[in-house]
Amino acid sequence: MTARWPDYPALRSQRAVGIFRRLRPEILRRLREAARPDEALTSFDAFLSGLPAGVQLFSLFEANPDLLRLMVEIAATSPALARYLSRNAGVLDAVIGGDFFAPWPGQQRLAESLGAAMAEAADYEAQLNAARRWAREWWFRIGVHHLQGLIDAAEAGQHYADLAGAVLDRLFPAVTAEFARRHGSGPGWGAVVLGMGSLGAGRLNAASDLDLIMIYEAGGEQSDGPAPLAPRAYFARLTQALLTALSAPMADGRLYAADMRLRPSGRQGPVATSWASFESYQRTEAWTWEHLALTRARVVAGAGDWQRLADRVERFRTDLVAGRRGDPRIPPDVAEMRARLAAHQGGDGPWDAKAGPGRLRDIELFAQTLALLAGSPRRGTAAQIGDGLAAGLIGPSEAQRLTAAADLFWRLQSAGRLLTEGRLDPAAVGEGGRRFLLRETGAETLEDLERRLAAAAADAEAIISTRLEAMP
Repeated sequence: MTARWPDYPALRSQRAVGIFRRLRPEILRRLREAARPDEALTSFDAFLSGLPAGVQLFSLFEANPDLLRLMVEIAATSPALARYLSRNAGVLDAVIGGDFFAPWPGQQRLAESLGAAMAEAADYEAQLNAARRWAREWWFRIGVHHLQGLIDAAEAGQHYADLAGAVLDRLFPAVTAEFARRHGSGPGWGAVVLGMGSLGAGRLNAASDLDLIMIYEAGGEQSDGPAPLAPRAYFARLTQALLTALSAPMADGRLYAADMRLRPSGRQGPVATSWASFESYQRTEAWTWEHLALTRARVVAGAGDWQRLADRVERFRTDLVAGRRGDPRIPPDVAEMRARLAAHQGGDGPWDAKAGPGRLRDIELFAQTLALLAGSPRRGTAAQIGDGLAAGLIGPSEAQRLTAAADLFWRLQSAGRLLTEGRLDPAAVGEGGRRFLLRETGAETLEDLERRLAAAAADAEAIISTRLEAMP
């Protein structure tokens, strides 16, 4: 394998070859010290082959041995982080610059930082590219912090959610401003982006999609720009512009995959919904599963005259959830939903943290059920289970066991998404990846972890099924 290295782009200059020749013994020594040297060498080879140039990076490694150690660990553990690093070696300047390991700044300061980066861009396309570069650097930082044990799965989940919130907060107004250059706007026109699912609950992982709903408010017949549009067409096309800005693959990668299937009427409904239509639909036509989804909904961005609309959306959400307190139709509806999920999305083996009876999605669905039955506006899984306990819908032991199971499956999910972009297979993630899984879940061995996962799922499934059957 090492015989191929001189042919890689990073080693085509004599200067790069000279520096790498001095580094090579140390790199090979560290790779040999890995628990699975062959796996570590294969991962490093993939990293090295992706480097377009090597002089700057190799010079950094030579001057900073700890940086070399970190890079080898990343290459041997997380393919996604290693691939990003091979294409963006300049990010290591930030690693040694002093603030890479600083405390997490929070969503507001992140948004301010992104806004400053976008403000320096010459045009709209440059703004989008600046946003992509900025977001991927922060995504890399979260992943490295998690991999190094500086933060745990819960903190990583909050950080990824903060990052997505900051991106939407600054990207949506930029998309709207560009759209308005051609199509104008109207007096009092505004729109909000509603974060659903994990985004609404404020907890994402390294590979999360964003579940979004666009709600707008607009009077008059059409916008006032050079190419005027009626409100429905205007906001439908604005939504598509936002989805393109988020999801289009570019040289700097894409920001996020976005999913709008949770909008009213699902795939058949318009991509943007007027406030009047949204309110009417939720009151008169929505199914129980759509109200369950609203227990986690949160306004994450707005543009135009949007703040008043955001307040109305949140008041409406809170009132609607409160209005379904104790509704006897909820338990049988949820039982039917669970049966459908079990039949069509039953899970992918013992290492699937999300799908399957008693696993993360099932627990989260039951937590939303408890929130709706309790009339609680709180969004997080642990908080919703706690509200179910306070309302007498479950007992203290059941609440504790469900919360612990959700935490265990989230830790597995969060770690797994950092280790692989596909199905988690501990046999295929390398020794470093397996150590990471065990550290994150607190298990002693993979066998112990597999037993704990199975036991937690069986216990959670029994609690959920028994409680749903007993609910009037």
